[in-house]
Amino acid sequence: MSLPETSPAASVGVGPHPLPWPEDPRLDPELLADGDRRNVVDRYRYWSVDAIVDDLDGRGHDFHVAIENWRHDLNIGTVVRNANAFGARTVHIVGRRRWNRRGAMVTDRYVHIEHHDTVELLLARSRSEGLSVVGIDNLADDHPSGSAALESRPLPRRCVLLFGQEGSGLSDAAIAGCDEVREIPMYGSTRSINAGVASGIAMHAWVRAHAAAPSGS
Repeated sequence: MSLPETSPAASVGVGPHPLPWPEDPRLDPELLADGDRRNVVDRYRYWSVDAIVDDLDGRGHDFHVAIENWRHDLNIGTVVRNANAFGARTVHIVGRRRWNRRGAMVTDRYVHIEHHDTVELLLARSRSEGLSVVGIDNLADDHPSGSAALESRPLPRRCVLLFGQEGSGLSDAAIAGCDEVREIPMYGSTRSINAGVASGIAMHAWVRAHAAAPSGS
């Protein structure tokens, strides 16, 4: 049953495209006919998923995102959604292949996702691409690796931002393999924030340092 025009969902996106339709191979005939209610920016209205992915590949940034998934972390969907929003090149999931896609809000259709059984495999993949591995974790003051404040200096341009599990943070193997570890300073009573929120903050820090404002909408 179709939604009434006054419902909130009906107001999202655009309706059917008026005839005659544009002659553009990027456009999806079904979306042109039925309307495009997806959560995409106006630039991609009526575009097919494949066309959007191809365009994003040509506009993507020089950073990747990785997250450890040893205990089926529920934050991964948010990390994927943030990676799409900030133009990450690829999302790497280390450990369990299964993750909760609900938080991604369908953005996983537009993001390249790679799985690695171990941290060592992720590190090897990163080294082969010439990517610095930057762990994002608030390490204890007495931790031998230490961590610098995220804002203390710009993040490397070509890098992998690596996040750990909710609660336990980065594994010892991940920390040992990082080129550096950055922390997000806390000003309240909590020692840390979840990986979904931390990923958005870290990606935005990369964008502020290296990316121009997005063109178009």
